[in-house]
Amino acid sequence: MSEHMPEQPTQDLRQSLTELLDEAELDWLQIHLDRDVVIWVDDSLDLVDVGMAIAQDNANTVRRWIEEQFLIKPEPDRVAQWNPEVRFKALIIQPYVLIQDLPR
Repeated sequence: MSEHMPEQPTQDLRQSLTELLDEAELDWLQIHLDRDVVIWVDDSLDLVDVGMAIAQDNANTVRRWIEEQFLIKPEPDRVAQWNPEVRFKALIIQPYVLIQDLPR
């Protein structure tokens, strides 16, 4: 049995989530914002790492990120300030849509 067997599912998940990374416009996100399932991810975090933590139910890590405000559900007043042309990196981790500012 290989020593790397336990890492394989993690590597497979990382690869799958990396392939699911996309860009999203505000218009596309609106329905998800209305359903209150959008989570903004601070750019100091890797979007795939956050997706993995959520998918693997790593509650302690996710809770710490929330407490430190690295993960935030955007408030309507914040969304109203976004430029309608703004684009985000996006990753769907059911039931959530993770978004992160694109580098300018």
